[in-house]
Parts: sequence; C-alpha cells; structure tokens
Amino acid sequence: MSKYEQKENEGALFVNKEKAKDTDPNAKGSALIDGVEYWVNAWTNTSKAGDKYQKISFARKEKQTGPTLDSTPEFGLDDIPF
Repeated sequence: MSKYEQKENEGALFVNKEKAKDTDPNAKGSALIDGVEYWVNAWTNTSKAGDKYQKISFARKEKQTGPTLDSTPEFGLDDIPF
C-alpha cells in the first residue's frame, strides 16, 4: 500500500468522531495550499432561511518548536559546578 500524498490546492475532510460538544467541528481534515499545509475544520449550520451550509476554518500547520538534539547546548568540563 502506498503512502497518501496531499496534492496541491486540495484537501480532505473526515467526520469528527471525537466531537464532544455542539461547538466542536462536524468534520476535520487538512489541505495543501500554495505549498503550505493547513488544518481544516467544518461545521454544518442552518441559515435564517433554513438552508444548510458548511462553515469552514483554516489554521496553518505549525512546525514543532522547542529543543532538538541538534540545538542542545554543549558544555565543557569547566561548566560543571562541582
């Protein structure tokens, strides 16, 4: 089986099986737009006229921040306080 690869200017939404309250999105997924990955959330709403529609939000996927093995400071014997 091959690994799924996100295509440019496309996205996919899946039913949110972890929805715990009414304000949680009905569907969640991701999209790739201009080479940038986004999280996508969608809510099913009803307009005042009674028409169903999807409200969609996008949030840029951020890279993990924090220390890595490459960014660990180096210490010499003189730096040890004992």
